[in-house]
Amino acid sequence: MEKVLLHCCCAPCSLSCIDPLRAEGIEPVAFWYNPNIHPWKEYQARRDCLLEYAPTVGMEVRVREDYGLREFVRQVAEDIDGRCAYCYSHRLEGAAQYAAAGGFGAFTTTLLASLYQDHEGIVRAAERYAAQYGVKFLYRDFRPNFRAGNRRARELGFYMQKYCGCVFSEAERYQKQIDRDRAKFAEP
Repeated sequence: MEKVLLHCCCAPCSLSCIDPLRAEGIEPVAFWYNPNIHPWKEYQARRDCLLEYAPTVGMEVRVREDYGLREFVRQVAEDIDGRCAYCYSHRLEGAAQYAAAGGFGAFTTTLLASLYQDHEGIVRAAERYAAQYGVKFLYRDFRPNFRAGNRRARELGFYMQKYCGCVFSEAERYQKQIDRDRAKFAEP
């Protein structure tokens, strides 16, 4: 079975990818590299859920530990609304670099499972770094499996995140509540 490095943003999204890859004769090796996820407790919960789940399905996990709050904020501070492009690029460069250095023939990412991400932006970044590091980018559109993967993750009792990952996406996730609280506690 061919081994492919599978960049994993979280265990729930990995469920959309593992079985389809294995059905093709591809054995995914999970790669945790997500310096965009904040705060620390969120980062830890997502990482640990993946580490607990992977052995139950016989999937190897490689971890590049990097809680990168300061660097992430430094990189996106001038363009917070455009932060996702940096986020995809940085993580996929890390995956391509790791795949090349680790002797993997190809890499892919669970980011391709999300209905909420810029699919084409992810593909562009992955292809750019595949060419730069001389490793193949294995493109698959995992989105059709997204809802079933999330349903299965809930059945398995996985930690289910409430936002994409960075502190800015967390604020966007809770913006309606933030606005309600602002109105509620506004000074007369």
